[in-house]
Amino acid sequence: MQQQRIVYDDTITRRFIIASMLFGAVGLLVGVFIAAQLAWWQLNFGIPYLTFSRLRPLHTNAVIFAFVGNMMFAGVYYSTQRLLKTRMASDTLSRIHFWGWQLIIVAAAITLPLGISTSKEYAELEWPIDLAITLVWVVFAINFFWTLAKRHEKQLYVAIWFYIATIITVAVLHIVNSLALPLNALKSYSVFSGVQDALVQWWYGHNAVAFFLTTPILGIMYYFLPKAAERPVFSYRLSIVHFWALVFMYIWAGPHHLLYTALPDWAQSLGMVFSLMLWAPSWGGMLNGLLTLRGAWHKLREDPVLKFFVAGVTFYGMATLEGPLLSIKSVSALGHYTDWIIGHVHGGALGWNGLMAAGMFYWLMPRLYGTKLHSTKAADAHFWMATVGILLYMIAMWVSGVNQGLMWRATNPDGTLLYPNFVETLLAIRPMYIVRMVGGLLYLAGFVMMMWNLWKTARSGKPVDAETTVVVEPEAVPTGARPGIGAVLTGWPFVFGLAIIGVSIFLGWGSPVRFFVLTGVIVVLGALAFVVARKQREAGRPSWFALVEGRPLAFTVLTLVAILVGGVAELLPTILVKQAVPHHGEGQQPYSPLELQGRDLYVREGCYVCHSQMIRPFLAETQRYGDVSRAEEFIYDHPFQWGSKRTGPDLHRVGGKYPNLWHYTHLMDPRATSPGSNMPAYSWLAANKIDVKAAPKKLALMQKLGVPYTNADVDGAEKRQRAQAETIVTDLAAQGVQVAWDSEMVALVSYLQRLGRGPQDLPKPGSPEPVSSTTGGE
Repeated sequence: MQQQRIVYDDTITRRFIIASMLFGAVGLLVGVFIAAQLAWWQLNFGIPYLTFSRLRPLHTNAVIFAFVGNMMFAGVYYSTQRLLKTRMASDTLSRIHFWGWQLIIVAAAITLPLGISTSKEYAELEWPIDLAITLVWVVFAINFFWTLAKRHEKQLYVAIWFYIATIITVAVLHIVNSLALPLNALKSYSVFSGVQDALVQWWYGHNAVAFFLTTPILGIMYYFLPKAAERPVFSYRLSIVHFWALVFMYIWAGPHHLLYTALPDWAQSLGMVFSLMLWAPSWGGMLNGLLTLRGAWHKLREDPVLKFFVAGVTFYGMATLEGPLLSIKSVSALGHYTDWIIGHVHGGALGWNGLMAAGMFYWLMPRLYGTKLHSTKAADAHFWMATVGILLYMIAMWVSGVNQGLMWRATNPDGTLLYPNFVETLLAIRPMYIVRMVGGLLYLAGFVMMMWNLWKTARSGKPVDAETTVVVEPEAVPTGARPGIGAVLTGWPFVFGLAIIGVSIFLGWGSPVRFFVLTGVIVVLGALAFVVARKQREAGRPSWFALVEGRPLAFTVLTLVAILVGGVAELLPTILVKQAVPHHGEGQQPYSPLELQGRDLYVREGCYVCHSQMIRPFLAETQRYGDVSRAEEFIYDHPFQWGSKRTGPDLHRVGGKYPNLWHYTHLMDPRATSPGSNMPAYSWLAANKIDVKAAPKKLALMQKLGVPYTNADVDGAEKRQRAQAETIVTDLAAQGVQVAWDSEMVALVSYLQRLGRGPQDLPKPGSPEPVSSTTGGE
């Protein structure tokens, strides 16, 4: 037995904190700017790289992956070394992780405004950057698990559990959702299509929120909150229940983003059921955090760190109550596609993540630089600015969202729409957009104040790498006579857990009676597991979790199993959906070469940010937009374009609704066709040219993805492309508009005219386009 001096690598923590603050300020600034663009469309400036639709993905990626991501890594590196009582296994891997992540962020900041995007929310980055993310994440994982292997602490503290779940699950989510075939270095197509792609995307999207913005921050809460309060965690047992319930349940909840869509009903029901059940473990974690402060509430008056932590955990509780509420079908019918969802997301990102980040920074920076916080009063001012700012934002979006939902569905006594023109709803909520911008500006101002405060703090001290002394036994993590891995695999909690999982899989099928019966079975199994565990404890046997907690490999494998069960159960049945969906009439027809080019432009310009392509089975929606969307209509869509927000109307049945001239005019000057619209003008489409030679390459790649193009279709792609384009050009010329056949404008118009139209609806060569008498702006 000997003593060993451990010097922690705190340089990596300092780097990630600085990067988080710098990129956080950029992300928040872009957020304020695009919020202003919604209120004043003139701020788009007619510049392609500054349109709302291109900048919005930049904002979300900057906040999620640059601000929160760097903050998360800072907290993980700092706490992991201390919880394991060892330095990170490799300083080189730590540096590669840091600089690799920053290069990825810079690549995102360059490509997204250029329109280089996959259009998959929170996963918009194209395939070369996706590969880089995978490689950097592997470097991070190797360094983390290598450090676990050389630890000087036998048991794994609760924060480490959440870090393990984050590393494993994010890797699975990212790899599956990013599967694509590249067309070139800047363009790829998802291997999934339509309903498949939608389910995979929101399985990823929801769980990216869960395992990138929630579980690692919970790990940070479990470490830093007790440190700041100088109190132990309220309940270790509650931590165990919180972790396993959250990890298992979260992965099932993704389909609640797709309620009332063309997704199969069983998947929607599963998503709703597990979303509702998530409320319990989420609030268990919140209460565990808040009750850790028992006996320390008096410190809130003078300690800004605790103020931020308490407010952050409270916002976590609000977000995890609101999420299950929005997953109820009747509530989703009102709230989905509205600003309510935007308010909910920002309450989590800026309320939960942002305030936790500020609390962690204020606690860490004085310790990392061996000094005191420069100004407690400035930190207090930041707290109130941030809290009031995010509350203004959320309240504005709640009011705006409910107003939108009610106006969209409002009808006259005779059943006709009370607000048939979509722009009427947009004009009604414009004051709320201004309030939202003010709230965001206040939040940004507080953030800048924090940067100044922490910069002054760092200037008053100097970088310090903390150290400790540990007692090293002959074997750092002795195994002794502990029960083997067989005891883990045959333990009662594991057996009961498998039984509960097996029953849970069937919750989404069948009648309400079956659902309640199965729920009762789950409750009984849980009660039996508790009784058996209690008797084993009374008999003096080691708890099953204690066995697992000391075995990182077993813990990691069990966590992987917990998250894979839900993913496999939901995703596998939809893999064959392309073959399973019914075909109507002559069947679906793939996009023409010109329409495919136009679809890529639709993705490039970010039209999916403000427009959906999914008409839900509600009377008001069918009156406003047309027939309900069907699953088979999307089987050739790589990727899907259902959207998640309607700043403009749904476009799924827009094909043939307006003449070509209307679309041309609308894209050149949206106010000319839709007075009051806040849509940017896309006049550059008329001047830019498509890559004519790319058409056959795109069809050939789509062939590999299962789209039934023939070799003749591929060979004749350029000829067909020009023929269809010249039909549109001739039509526009007859009405006094001159535009080149290979312009981006013509390609995008061709795609818009195709939306929602089967082969039987498409005009025969030489026949005029049908024009709807329906009024209403886009």
